[in-house]
Amino acid sequence: MARCISDMYFARGRDFLGVRYPFISGAMTWVSDPKLVAAVCNAGGFGCLAGGNAPPDTFTRQITETRELTDKPFGVNLITLAPAFRDHLNLVSDMKLPFVIFAGSFPKERDVHSAKKSGATVLCFASTESIARRMITYGADGLILEGMEAGGHVGHVSLTVLIQQVLFEVPDVPIIVAGGIATGRYCAHMFLMGAAGVQMGTIFAVSKESCAHLAFKEKFIKSNARDAVSTPQFDSRLPVVAVRALRNRGHDDFARLQLDLLKLMDNGSIGRIQAQEKVEEFWVGALRRAVMDGDISHGSLMAGQSVGLVRSIQTIDDIIKNLAADTEDELQKIADTLCGNRER
Repeated sequence: MARCISDMYFARGRDFLGVRYPFISGAMTWVSDPKLVAAVCNAGGFGCLAGGNAPPDTFTRQITETRELTDKPFGVNLITLAPAFRDHLNLVSDMKLPFVIFAGSFPKERDVHSAKKSGATVLCFASTESIARRMITYGADGLILEGMEAGGHVGHVSLTVLIQQVLFEVPDVPIIVAGGIATGRYCAHMFLMGAAGVQMGTIFAVSKESCAHLAFKEKFIKSNARDAVSTPQFDSRLPVVAVRALRNRGHDDFARLQLDLLKLMDNGSIGRIQAQEKVEEFWVGALRRAVMDGDISHGSLMAGQSVGLVRSIQTIDDIIKNLAADTEDELQKIADTLCGNRER
């Protein structure tokens, strides 16, 4: 039997995450529920449970349910900007979870230390070189290097540039790459460049096990890469984190919301902090309408540019198996090219 080349490139991610395949299903609010996370884990991948804005008691039940559905390791994603963030952090520390992932904005150093003190392995998102280096200084055990091609809240630097700035320059820290990825063939090249794992979201959002409304999934399947656009910021007085989603009426509603909030700030009716809270409230409600109710006109259809690569609803098991097989095939082709087709 021929030796799988991918075993060599999966090794670091396998050891770090404790999984068979270092393919990560990114945490997606309203989508990454216990059933989806457990399905990814049971298929050999690494699932991430989304904390989002869930009340602490709800979050506790979700963690417990996930543990009941799988005995494999999984991550818990905490949004640093969420009102319940502090409660979520205390919760995961008390429940002794193996992996804690900070997202939304970069955490404070004491937050990283708090999670590590509980025994958790800590992963932090990085959308710029400076954030990546700061998170390492804070004590992060690994990074999720996310390019602007990703869906949801994103930065402004492409994964292509981040790979050169961070992945090539920081070899001692396990780095998971994310943003615009949905094929095993491309994953192979990420592993060749030194990635410990590859995170994807959009492809899992439309999986059979995803709780998302059928209308939501069908909209993704019919969309092209250019349909997933990033929201603008109109004025520096109202800083907003860019959100990549499929353009629809909800996208235009958000633009109008910003303009209305700026007018209220001008006449002193509202402060910057309150305005930013209104922005986050918009996305929470709009995302729920899209995912749970199937409102594809006014709901938020958060999707990465990889939406143009997703063409069918597949089971999680098939997604993971296809990613692994296609990664191996691509690595074999590269080896054949470099070695002149000689036997390995």
